[in-house]
Amino acid sequence: MSAILAFDGCYEARRAAALSGVPQSTVYDWARKRVVIPSISPEREKLWSYADLMSLRIVSWLRHPKGPVDDQRPASAMRDVREALQRLDGLGLDLWDGRAGKSPLYVDRTGRILIVTDGSTEDVRGQGVISEWLDLLAPFEGSDGGRGPDLRRPREHLRIVPGKCAGEPHLDGSRITTVTIAALADRGYALADLARLYPDESRQSIAEAVDLEQSLGTLDRAA
Repeated sequence: MSAILAFDGCYEARRAAALSGVPQSTVYDWARKRVVIPSISPEREKLWSYADLMSLRIVSWLRHPKGPVDDQRPASAMRDVREALQRLDGLGLDLWDGRAGKSPLYVDRTGRILIVTDGSTEDVRGQGVISEWLDLLAPFEGSDGGRGPDLRRPREHLRIVPGKCAGEPHLDGSRITTVTIAALADRGYALADLARLYPDESRQSIAEAVDLEQSLGTLDRAA
């Protein structure tokens, strides 16, 4: 994924929260406190990019305990997270490297934040020192109840491609977004009706689109 594609995608706050798995109130709070600033539009009409979704996941991951219960890394204090972000800025690094598909931030067994580059591993104060890391694109679940889908393949027949459909989930091999399917389902169209509207798409992919949007809060479970 190129650095340019990494910044494609355009999400308002509710959508950014649903896809990242970070509560909307937290998304706004971090924007206000300049922890994760929406890179597409930081002003009144705040808009987050695909890369911003990764940043939201990273900061949330750092701020909560990590790993299995019997070998858990503690949550990082916000002051340590801010220090890490400042250190990254000083090194000319981004919180999420779109080309490598990962973050340079890791944590050790004590919860200390580390910065891993091509040649070295150091803490946020520049002391050379591996450990726990986050698969940013995999399904994400924060301890505060936030959940986000896999950001490549949210369901078996659905895809998210930053440079396609403005980064929205869509049916594999098409440009039909899941929100389009969801809007029709919300208007009362049954699966059979949707299958007739989209005869080139499988019923399974259409059903997955509805299920995804229900899980993201776009639709009521009763819809």
